Amino acid sequence: MTSPEVPEITSSDAWVNHPHGQLLTRTWTPAGALSGVPILLFHDSLGSVELWRHFPAQLSAATRRQVIAYDRLGFGQSDAYVQELPLDFIADEARTYVPALMEQLGLKRFIALGHSVGGGIAVNVAALYPQAVVAVISESAQAFVEDQTLSGVAEAREQFRDERQVARLAKYHGDKARWVLSAWTDTWLSPDFGTWTLKDVLPRVTCPLLVIHGVHDEYGSLRHPQMIGELSGGPAQVEIIQEAYHVPHREKLEVIVQMVAAFVANLE
Repeated sequence: MTSPEVPEITSSDAWVNHPHGQLLTRTWTPAGALSGVPILLFHDSLGSVELWRHFPAQLSAATRRQVIAYDRLGFGQSDAYVQELPLDFIADEARTYVPALMEQLGLKRFIALGHSVGGGIAVNVAALYPQAVVAVISESAQAFVEDQTLSGVAEAREQFRDERQVARLAKYHGDKARWVLSAWTDTWLSPDFGTWTLKDVLPRVTCPLLVIHGVHDEYGSLRHPQMIGELSGGPAQVEIIQEAYHVPHREKLEVIVQMVAAFVANLE
């Protein structure tokens, strides 16, 4: 049996305009006919378009779909966020910035895929725009504030006292690096953020949901994927990845690409 031909992938950047600032987007497109609606990626708390690394191109090739990523305001090459990140930033991203992406990129229907806090954003997007979101894929997503998550964030904050670690972050976020770090650690460690949860949002997600979680995830126990799968209002498939931590799409790249490809192949 011969392996299917891997299509050539091209990428292109575009800017989305928003009253609060410009957002960088990047689209990966496979050569030839597309197989279905595009996949929109939502990055994690320190993430950016560049930090998805090889995942978007390989996902585009495996699914024969366009894959789109963007830098949230304050991250990567997007404009700076001129104030502190609000405590409801996960829901706020869905209601404030995603509509501009949908309108200016022509996203009438799409699959929402989010890593870590991006998974929470993807869930909120599906709840707000059920006619647009065909499916949700959450990877290493938190569903509530857990002691394990807070311990991981606190440990990371200590590690970032090393200026070399901040310099590594600045490679992707420029002079916004310290804001990015503060937006993550200060928000999650704030007592006022302690009641955050996806509990009331998940029942409003009626589309198919693929829940991916590493068994050794240092930022969240298996209670998170279990809760996401159980409370979702649509059919949910929960996949626990062995020998994986918080970034399965980097640690187990081929496994995650093929898992997502198989999931989306059955959607349409």
